[in-house]
Amino acid sequence: MKACRKAITETLLELARRDARVYALASDSRGSVTLDEFARELPGQFVECGIAEQDAVGLAAGLASAGLIPFVCGPASFYATRAAEQVKVDVAYSHMNVKVIGVSGGVSYGALGGTHHAVQDVALMRAVPNLQVFLPADASQAAALTRALAASPEPAYVRVGRGAVPDVYGPDVTFEIGRAVKLRPGKDVALIACGEMVYHAAEASKLLAAAGIGASVYDMASIKPLDEAAILEAAETGAIVTVEEHSVKGGLGGAVAEVICQKHPVRMRILGLPDEP
Repeated sequence: MKACRKAITETLLELARRDARVYALASDSRGSVTLDEFARELPGQFVECGIAEQDAVGLAAGLASAGLIPFVCGPASFYATRAAEQVKVDVAYSHMNVKVIGVSGGVSYGALGGTHHAVQDVALMRAVPNLQVFLPADASQAAALTRALAASPEPAYVRVGRGAVPDVYGPDVTFEIGRAVKLRPGKDVALIACGEMVYHAAEASKLLAAAGIGASVYDMASIKPLDEAAILEAAETGAIVTVEEHSVKGGLGGAVAEVICQKHPVRMRILGLPDEP
């Protein structure tokens, strides 16, 4: 087990050693994000912005405009809301090659309360044109995603949790932007999950199999661009359940429902956090 945030920053350091264009920015969050080693080894490619997420995103956009590849890292709750205007305008609207890495997403900040919970971020970010949205399932996939993002010119928002998570994939996994991964086959129902819920969806499918119910499992790590073909394939079972650590409003469930209601209506249930504090 390993935290996705650690896998991202370790991979980021490997990339930055080879490519001086790769920068990391933090909003007084290098410890939380696990960028300490990066800052020590490559101080010339690290920018400490202080507790000012709007400034951090604006600085990242400026670096990108000069041909650099900035990864701006910090709490998902603040980059998705406090810096929403900068993400929308400076990054997405201006089409700057900035990767916003939101750490401690969902409710992983726990007792710090609703101000620190990022449970509307997917709904907010996927509605912004020109902005890709990703939620990796485990550390290996997070590392593969980081490599894919460094090679892509597109602006992106990535959300990961805080703690170590069980392995879903092996160390040699690759990441293809815009493609879902079918983890298990099944003809009775399809479970579509993202982020840290993927492991639990896979475990649930094993319990269902023991009860004689065949549940396919899809990892929808790429929320935007969305793999509509995989969703339509899942709909062939006649029933879809989406699972996410996000509000039931506008997240993975909403994205899947938009496809299903227009192209292949089937029974569907959205599992997530209730629409309340």
